[in-house]
Amino acid sequence: MAELLRVENLVKTYAAPGGFFGRRRATALGGVSIAVARGETLGLVGESGSGKSTLGRCILGLTRPDSGAILFEGADVQGLSGRRLADFRRRVQPVFQDPFGSLDPRWPVGRSVREALDCFGIGSNSDRARRVADLFARVGLDPVFAKRLPSQLSGGQRQRVAIAAALASEPELIVADEPVSALDMSVQAQILNLFMDLKRDLGLAALFITHDLAVVAHVSDAVAVMQQGRIVETGSADAVIDAPSHAYTKALIAAVPRPRPAFRGG
Repeated sequence: MAELLRVENLVKTYAAPGGFFGRRRATALGGVSIAVARGETLGLVGESGSGKSTLGRCILGLTRPDSGAILFEGADVQGLSGRRLADFRRRVQPVFQDPFGSLDPRWPVGRSVREALDCFGIGSNSDRARRVADLFARVGLDPVFAKRLPSQLSGGQRQRVAIAAALASEPELIVADEPVSALDMSVQAQILNLFMDLKRDLGLAALFITHDLAVVAHVSDAVAVMQQGRIVETGSADAVIDAPSHAYTKALIAAVPRPRPAFRGG
């Protein structure tokens, strides 16, 4: 598969209390390199504080790294502006852990889904209305839900709306940061199965960020394991799960509770 995204030697540090002069630099990313091919899901796994969310925010342009390159189709996205930046944002969309936080509580959720269509000038008014209805159906929601406020939906329904909003601009890459960790186990399985369906039907690539190696094993083609701001192991999902080589990966696997939720095809 052709490469879509490549991150090369990304470094990000933050000011932190401590040290001789009352301040020091804490390293969130210590030279991280990953690659995602078209249509591939790369699972990025690590404990809380390992730097994986910082990496996702850097890729999305929400956090600026200190050094390193973020290449999309071979072009460094740092420093993009104008139409080129808008095109990148259209083609790379986020799905965050807290869907309630990503939806305006004052708006019917259909308006939040339509916002990307309006922002990027996609289609006519009637086209956009049809597109919103199609997106709700795509993520398994009746289009009548579009008239409801976020507070009127369950956590799983809100995450489906957030996924529909991410799909509105017809992206090629989804950066999903802990998209199921706030959901009940049975709802997690439903949302993860939805991700698998979308990948199959739309050919989407995804960077799937999670602390749960068992979850990512069911949706990922490849896995990158992150510890203290560095990638310590990469490989196909089967290779990393079945025959881990790094002690940290082995510890993550050993910590997986049983039983796990039922996933289709896994």
